[in-house]
Amino acid sequence: MSEHEVWFLTGSQGLYGPETLDQVAAQSREISDILASVLDVKIVWKPVLTSSTDILSVINAANSSPEVIGVITWMHTFSPAKMWISGLDALRTPLLHLHTQANVELPWASIDMDFMNLNQAAHGDREFGYIEARLGVARKTVAGHVTNPRVVERIATWVRAARGYAAMRSLKLARFGDNMRDVAVTEGDKVEAQLRFGVSVNTYGVNDLVHVVDQVLDTEIDKLVGEYADLYDIAPELRDGGERHDSLRYAARIELGLRVFLEAGGFHAFTTNFEDLGGLRQLPGLAVQRLMGDGYGFGGEGDWKTSVLLHTLKAMTPGGTSFMEDYTYDLTPGNERILGAHMLEVCPSIAAAKPRLEIHPLGIGGREDPVRMVFDAAPGPAVVVGLTDMGERFRLVANEIEVVAPSAPLPQLPVARAVWKPAPDFATSTEAWLTAGGPHHTVLSSAVGTEELTDLAEMLSTELLVIDENTSIRQFTKEVRWNQAYYRLARGF
Repeated sequence: MSEHEVWFLTGSQGLYGPETLDQVAAQSREISDILASVLDVKIVWKPVLTSSTDILSVINAANSSPEVIGVITWMHTFSPAKMWISGLDALRTPLLHLHTQANVELPWASIDMDFMNLNQAAHGDREFGYIEARLGVARKTVAGHVTNPRVVERIATWVRAARGYAAMRSLKLARFGDNMRDVAVTEGDKVEAQLRFGVSVNTYGVNDLVHVVDQVLDTEIDKLVGEYADLYDIAPELRDGGERHDSLRYAARIELGLRVFLEAGGFHAFTTNFEDLGGLRQLPGLAVQRLMGDGYGFGGEGDWKTSVLLHTLKAMTPGGTSFMEDYTYDLTPGNERILGAHMLEVCPSIAAAKPRLEIHPLGIGGREDPVRMVFDAAPGPAVVVGLTDMGERFRLVANEIEVVAPSAPLPQLPVARAVWKPAPDFATSTEAWLTAGGPHHTVLSSAVGTEELTDLAEMLSTELLVIDENTSIRQFTKEVRWNQAYYRLARGF
């Protein structure tokens, strides 16, 4: 993240003379420096732009610089917007339009026309906003002074989304085997995904991975098992000398082999499928959980879309983000909740306490009992979001939720799990999700919220349906229908 840059671009013109432009530059630097001091990204100030040639040049430079994840624009004075047409048309990196000014309060006693001519972002940004709208440029607009905490937080949210966008644009994903047979929602157009998102999705035979797993040295396994002992509570049968210790060592072997395979290929996301395990003795459980904890994307049953989404959200900001699946419900009237889990693969970044390593039978896959982490998710506000292929486009569906503690211990449920209350209520939430065609595989995140997802969807020109406290089925159904018409028209013919 420390290598990422956001360029700060200031628009003006030569009408007011060099002295005014010097003042514009000085005040622009001050605004840029304020942002640099409060944002978790490197802000790079660029000289004031006063011509279409200079604007196009800096935009092309931003497009071609891999470290640049976005540009912030501000029209300090009046910047005639026809100068910006070629630059905005060429822009291929996320854009935030900052509508601010150098001063917070007006100097009422001394204000004159010189001050008015210098400090007219209220004028210049409207001209700029018009050309953005005329060209249909995807952007986020934030208004207010940069010392306002709410303004800073909205810009910081956009920066997080831009990090996710940059990660997705360069993502390589490895699928080990195909997706689960006869399942619809895990299918998807990988060519369209590369065109729309930039992600490269490719399939490898599971035994390509097995070959690497089998080459792992015992000394490496010894070291990793020692790390497990330092980090986790380990069931007695898995400990050194326990009757199932060899299973823990094989789980470590899978993790080490997966890491070698993914790192060698430059992959930051992957999928597995319990129906296609080749020569693996266990379905990868512990290995997948730990790789997710390190930021890798993952999707079960070959679900590459959820794997892409998981890595993207993890790239936005550290924190609790995991692969998830809606499993079953508590339908107690007035206290309805959703119990989410998966066979094995839930990320420890959402754990409420130290995970416990356990081994239990798995009724599918036809392999040895797999090792996994078992824990409850930490309570607090979060969001679950899914990515589906609707045929002619992709759709994101998000639901704001409150993760809660289970009503009682779950001693017979040998998987990591999360319990949550969806907004606005159980019935509305689930009916809206089904109306939208949302997937059963999702990403649960307490680190990323609705605003980040909204900014990301804007950057990707991808539909986002949000289910929150204000959702009603009547309006939500209308939104789905309106969006179908809009996105079909927006694609052109």
